[in-house]
Amino acid sequence: MAKIKPNDLLKKPSKIEKMELDQIDISKYQFSIDDLEGKDSSNYILLKKILDSSSSCQVSDAYASVSGRSGVLDGLKPMNRNKVYGRVFTAKTNTNDWGTSLMAMDNASQGEVLFIYSYGDKASVWGELASTCAGEKGIAGTILYGYARDMDALIDLDYPVYALDYCPNAGKALGLGKVDIVLEIGEDIIKPGDFVFADENGVVLIPQELFGETMVATFNVKVKESFIIKELKKGRLLSEIIGLER
Repeated sequence: MAKIKPNDLLKKPSKIEKMELDQIDISKYQFSIDDLEGKDSSNYILLKKILDSSSSCQVSDAYASVSGRSGVLDGLKPMNRNKVYGRVFTAKTNTNDWGTSLMAMDNASQGEVLFIYSYGDKASVWGELASTCAGEKGIAGTILYGYARDMDALIDLDYPVYALDYCPNAGKALGLGKVDIVLEIGEDIIKPGDFVFADENGVVLIPQELFGETMVATFNVKVKESFIIKELKKGRLLSEIIGLER
């Protein structure tokens, strides 16, 4: 997620930004993952509006309606309270080699999310210094299918980090792993350029070819939930609103 620059505060809100989601005709839009890079396009503005207000629960529900799968990557949890979304840049390394994490950082583009798969004995491949450097470079966040450390610092940093867990020990800066490759973790396949969405609920991966459909479905999930909340505040029962037969 891009940081707000001083000049951005001077820009007038667009028509889309002023509208509630249920006022927007989503049938007029066809999204591509490339729209995440079109800062001034109406597609980008609407995508940002949807994603900034969404949760991983809603994105997972939307993806399930499109694919029949949840998209949830099991075991991953936030190391701080920073939400992140964007295209992934992948890396794979042994837990004894945190140097590959730096290789991934050096090769990733601004706005991308690092997805690092580490295997081997329990050891960290990411911490405070890497997070600080990545944040300065404009990388959106880091997701570790492995371990982080420096939790005393990470918890207060304005840089999203997700991991299986944390531990204090680390290996060496060897740089013997691989970057920008397809990852296979159990039944999950993570390809460079796929879309990831992560918050306090967990991490959801969307294949880039299903990004557009999933974003439309996420919009519809949000509009439906907004309607339900309004009806609940009128005193109706949730079972009644959703048509649950008892």
